[in-house]
Amino acid sequence: MAELFGYKITKSKEEGGTSFTAPTSDDGAIDIAGGGFFSSYLNTDGKERTDLDLIRRYRDIAQQSECDTAIEDIINEGIVANERDISVQIVLDNIPHSSKIKRAITDEFDEVLRLLKFDEKGHDIFRRWYVDGRIYYHKIIDQKNPKKGITELRYIDATKIKKVRKIEKEKDVKTGVDKIKKINEFFLYNEKGLGSTGANQGIQIHPDAISYVTSGVIDGNSGRVLSYLHKAIKPVNQLRMMEDSLVIYRLSRAPERRIFYIDVGNLPKVKAEQYLKDVMNRYRNKLVYDASTGEIRDDRNHMSMLEDFWLPRREGGRGTEITTLPGGQNLGEIEDIIYFQRKLFRSLNVPISRLEAESQFTLGRSTEITRDELKFTKFVQRIRKKFVPLFTDILKTQLLLKAIISPDDWPSIQEHIQYDFLADGHFAELKEAELLNDRINTLNNIEAYVGTFFSKQWVQKNVLRLTDLEIEDMQKQINKESGMDPEDGGINLPDAHGGIRRDDTAAGKVGEPGAPEDSTVYNPQEVPPEEEQPEE
Repeated sequence: MAELFGYKITKSKEEGGTSFTAPTSDDGAIDIAGGGFFSSYLNTDGKERTDLDLIRRYRDIAQQSECDTAIEDIINEGIVANERDISVQIVLDNIPHSSKIKRAITDEFDEVLRLLKFDEKGHDIFRRWYVDGRIYYHKIIDQKNPKKGITELRYIDATKIKKVRKIEKEKDVKTGVDKIKKINEFFLYNEKGLGSTGANQGIQIHPDAISYVTSGVIDGNSGRVLSYLHKAIKPVNQLRMMEDSLVIYRLSRAPERRIFYIDVGNLPKVKAEQYLKDVMNRYRNKLVYDASTGEIRDDRNHMSMLEDFWLPRREGGRGTEITTLPGGQNLGEIEDIIYFQRKLFRSLNVPISRLEAESQFTLGRSTEITRDELKFTKFVQRIRKKFVPLFTDILKTQLLLKAIISPDDWPSIQEHIQYDFLADGHFAELKEAELLNDRINTLNNIEAYVGTFFSKQWVQKNVLRLTDLEIEDMQKQINKESGMDPEDGGINLPDAHGGIRRDDTAAGKVGEPGAPEDSTVYNPQEVPPEEEQPEE
């Protein structure tokens, strides 16, 4: 294999055994045999020959008005824009490392957001990934000083780059089975596009130099990466054809037209036709409105299908007659159009209620939320998890280049990294207020049983839903507000005699290590004597 462009980050030691089959390609990479050549593959259905055709189809249907409306609803729910807060934050509570390492990782994540310009382009990045079903970024570094980290993240058009896996096999001497010897992965970049002439040629790039994230939707037959818009291809085409046919039908059937039966007597055919034309030119509409210029022009020489009909009638008939041909009936019915619009929204997992602009939206309790809205929220959360590997991959490269962590430490850190996306402020506030109200009502109902059947810690965890860290911070704040040392575990409570009773539940019971000597009665106004009083 030729020398690859870019850089490569390796572990101290490679792990893994041998197998007769290659790992599953969940990223749509093209598999080629060792010593072979790269070639495009054909789809068996004969519709989209390459990934380039698919991406162009996705981008085409995304421009349709109804499809664009549904996509905007999805993007707005996935990436919430706010004037004060950032759209996404990293959560490192479960990482088994010191606070110094956590702070360094948080700072580097902020740098990743800055390189992506996510605060201002987050909506566009998420939409580009959602429509294309994949997204590529080139991680540019300073080759002379790689410890500076990533200097620029440059977007690469999905139609110009493709991931390729080169599989080398060797035959096992004992069993005769072809075992996987080595798998080399690289990206193939072609400036003219992978669907053009000479698409098999291009720049081979190290996979570590490219950040590549797919939609996670894989065609089981071809192994090709699909977009979330793939299900909407057929509904969009059907809706487009129905709308076009509706327009043609209404233009052709809307006006009322007249039928002129002209009595030609016993005239020969040629003279009868000439007589019919003379009558038609005498009475037909001679002036035509030109919509392009806004002028009235004479257009006698052309007769469209929207104008009147002129028919000859021989002698013996009823003579000259004029009748009216009525226009199309039921032109206001659009149930079929609404059906395909609903079908399009269902294919994109968007609630049907969002299609109807005239429907009123109420901000009520969470119990009033429809099942469709709940399913839509879960769908948005699911596609967020498919999108966050973009952050994780760039963050990994940044941490390894700056030597904050080692390649061997990254797997244990990666599995504990979580991301907190900004929710819609108003709706989130309503939800939190409702949940807090319900929890307080439950607490009031079981308050009489706290200390007998339920412990204080159980109530804090199961009723109020507080974490251990929140319980600790809450206790420190209570101690500070009561005038005690925040690090002290006890709290001050009033007793039956007007004094203050010390509750040392958090610090331990009397007699236990770390517990105070006396935890029954504590009065800060009582001052112990400076010296021992003489015995009487």
